[in-house]
Amino acid sequence: MKRWLPFPVMSGVLLLTWLLVNQDVGLPHLLLGGCLAIAVPLLVRPLQPSDYPRLQRPLALMRLLRMAVPEIVRSCFTVSSLILFPRRGGVNARFIRIPLDMRSPYGLAVLSCLINMTPGTVWVEILSGRHELVLHVFDLHDEQWWIDTIKQRYERPLKDVFEGGSR
Repeated sequence: MKRWLPFPVMSGVLLLTWLLVNQDVGLPHLLLGGCLAIAVPLLVRPLQPSDYPRLQRPLALMRLLRMAVPEIVRSCFTVSSLILFPRRGGVNARFIRIPLDMRSPYGLAVLSCLINMTPGTVWVEILSGRHELVLHVFDLHDEQWWIDTIKQRYERPLKDVFEGGSR
């Protein structure tokens, strides 16, 4: 069974989505949706990671998300007001570099998602030689505040979650 349906839940969701999008449960749509539900998981099987992350402290991840969501909403209002009501001097858009201690690819992926979900910030790249994050900030006033915020509020809890770092 696993050979033809490596991800049965994904197959079921794909079939259901296909039928909902086409708003027809006729035999042709059922057959085509069934073929897609079998073919797509087989095609993406090589993309699945061989080792899944072990969450060392899942409650720390919940606390991080509880802190990040209001920050994202606040940033949304701040950036919206800067765009709708521009200041006389304009915005101070800059690139900054933030040294990272975390090495877990899963932790870095979550950090990237959190940063990119926050309006006004964009994860640009990681400089591999020095393991520094290049971050674009829409309206930069205090570079050290950004470095401290990313390292203390985001990187430290993610390092605890994915690498089992000390509190």
